[in-house]
Amino acid sequence: MLQIEIDGKEIAVQQGVTVMEAAHQLGTYIPHFCYHKKLSIAANCRMCLVEVEKAPKPLPACATPVTDGMVVHTHSPKAKQAQQGVMEFLLINHPLDCPICDQGGECQLQDLAVGYGKSSSRYQEAKRSVVGKDMGPLVSAEEMSRCIHCTRCVRFTEEVAGVQEIGMANRGEFSEIMPFIGKAVETELSGNVIDLCPVGALTSKPFRYDARSWELSRRKTISAHDALGSNLIVQTKDHTVRRVLPLENEAVNECWISDRDRFAYEGLYHASRLKAPKIKHGGEWHDVDWQTALEYVRKTLDCISREDGKDAVGIWANPMNTVEELYLAKKLAKGLDIGSMDSRLHQQDNRLAGSFRGAQWLGQSIEQLAACDAVLVVGANLRKEQPLLTARLRRSAKNGMALSVIAAAKEELHMPLLTQESLHPDQWAAHLESLYTHPDNAVSGSLRNAQTAAIILGADVQNHPDYAAIYAAAQRLAAVSNATLGVLPQAANSVGADLMGFAPQAGSADFNEMLAKPKKAVLLLNVEPEIDTRAGAQAIAALKQAQSVMAFTAFESETLLDVCDILLPIAPFTETSGTLVNMEGRVQSFHGVVKGYGDSRPLWKVLRVLGNVFELEGFEFDSSEQVAAEALGVQPVVERLDNHSTWRGTAAFRAPRLLRTGGVGIYHSDPIVRRAESLQKTSHAAAPEARLNPDTLSAFGLNSGDRAAVHHGDATLTLTVCADSTLPEHTVYLPVHSSNAVLGGMLDVLTLGKAE
Repeated sequence: MLQIEIDGKEIAVQQGVTVMEAAHQLGTYIPHFCYHKKLSIAANCRMCLVEVEKAPKPLPACATPVTDGMVVHTHSPKAKQAQQGVMEFLLINHPLDCPICDQGGECQLQDLAVGYGKSSSRYQEAKRSVVGKDMGPLVSAEEMSRCIHCTRCVRFTEEVAGVQEIGMANRGEFSEIMPFIGKAVETELSGNVIDLCPVGALTSKPFRYDARSWELSRRKTISAHDALGSNLIVQTKDHTVRRVLPLENEAVNECWISDRDRFAYEGLYHASRLKAPKIKHGGEWHDVDWQTALEYVRKTLDCISREDGKDAVGIWANPMNTVEELYLAKKLAKGLDIGSMDSRLHQQDNRLAGSFRGAQWLGQSIEQLAACDAVLVVGANLRKEQPLLTARLRRSAKNGMALSVIAAAKEELHMPLLTQESLHPDQWAAHLESLYTHPDNAVSGSLRNAQTAAIILGADVQNHPDYAAIYAAAQRLAAVSNATLGVLPQAANSVGADLMGFAPQAGSADFNEMLAKPKKAVLLLNVEPEIDTRAGAQAIAALKQAQSVMAFTAFESETLLDVCDILLPIAPFTETSGTLVNMEGRVQSFHGVVKGYGDSRPLWKVLRVLGNVFELEGFEFDSSEQVAAEALGVQPVVERLDNHSTWRGTAAFRAPRLLRTGGVGIYHSDPIVRRAESLQKTSHAAAPEARLNPDTLSAFGLNSGDRAAVHHGDATLTLTVCADSTLPEHTVYLPVHSSNAVLGGMLDVLTLGKAE
């Protein structure tokens, strides 16, 4: 340990610690711009100059390592003079446009200029002007004259996002920060450069000129867009969400959030937002009050149950719903003797049902996974499914983690990989068996020789027709490697849905059986059936056969208006309280940040009132906290997260099938995201082409660039096909998108033909 004295305070630090880090441990603030704890040291702003005894001149605290016996002064006359000189230099070309700057009120340059700058400027010459840049629909770079060249944005895209999409061109006074010519910033983490920018050079394009920082109220909440459970600060004005920022939580999202979490709020106020309950009568939709709507639900369910039996009713639930909502839905179903319910709406293989003890989860904490020596990821579209977890794995891989990936396509992950194999999904189980029996294989060896190892199964595995076989093979490999086996849950509360046991009861139908044998009445809990289920066209056909479809939804859509006879407006996560259980089993509760939109109501309250309407016992709740307490009980959730399964089947031989791969489009994952205007303008949200191996194209008599008729069941779409030699044969890389959802979901079988 090294001893250092900073402003008269002594502290012992480890070898390699910088003066800036030592000061932070002491609670001493040193002004800075370019330094950031998650980025490499650049030392190019010089704002952190401090006096070090025996040094001939002030030194940058961020780049000066501690030496034993070092004495540092951060507020001495020498240090202050240096800091004032740097501030004067930084302000030479900075425009005096604070009154119209979006960064006003939360500008680091503004704050430090007051605290560490001079009271007047000696500069009289004309200021330099820099032309604004186009960085895409999310990040505004219109006022690059404000840039002080701290290079935080440059380092972020290269070090955290994985690929340098922003750089500094030219030298000296001609230096400019810019994206590569003709390109936008495409990373799914791009919004973090807005937070990193210490001035108003990079700002939020959707938030631009919307409100001033001091007008906004700040509320904490949890993201409902993926299973990481990112902690958020939601800023509101006039009871509407205006901006979303990260709330630092080192164990979950660190100090970052994905663009999906940051910009999805735009979808909350889409024109399709449902404001009041609606009932279809005589083919026409009519607004009604809540009492009429709930009475309609009661009478309809009573009538169908009396005529066709309780088994004629089914419940489809989105696993992004909260613990409270799923618990009360299950409790209502039990009170009404409804056993057919499911939240795994994308899963095809249910042979593992009942063999898991507890929930399917990551198997360890997020931090433990990132600290593993070796990790094997199977069947995941990492950047689409888990953008921030991918960033963690990227950093670990750069620091020596042996990361191997097996998937249906070689995703560009921008990180060093031990191996990356593109295999037909029907080969995954056999390949895992070969890793089990061949310890000399590079992947198998990395897992067996690692002190800590993990095998992670992604969405494509969980939705595979032979999920049980792949899971069993992965389980055997994990056992022989002493590796932790886990899954990447597909929705914000997939783990919570498992904990609640929101699954078909014994002798009742699961989702696939409800598709094959449609119910007379279906309750949709926050589900848009054309895209939130594995077989959109089949799901719609099943709903059209029902006598009644009752949708509890925040939005209306053409599909819901077509298949439903009643729509009940429910509140999204920003307008309700609830609890989500993330991939590591972390229970996170939140409160609503704005009041309800229109006449919408929190789903847990609607279900509670329905319990009262049906005169069921056990629905006397006054708050979501009371529901959560009963749902989760006193037993720690972590004790109920064992994902062990005793299934011991093997994969059946299958003739080559043309399987759909690519997962769900990153900005088509849930109803809110699908309606976020700015996200839908990005390249990630564009309607994808159908990509196939050239040999597969030839087998169907097609060439790259042809228009082809793509079939799934009774549904057909005409799409452009293109050749991709990196894909395995007999697969179609076609991420699920609103424009192609009728062609089924992940790992469904497709057929091709020439377009007429």
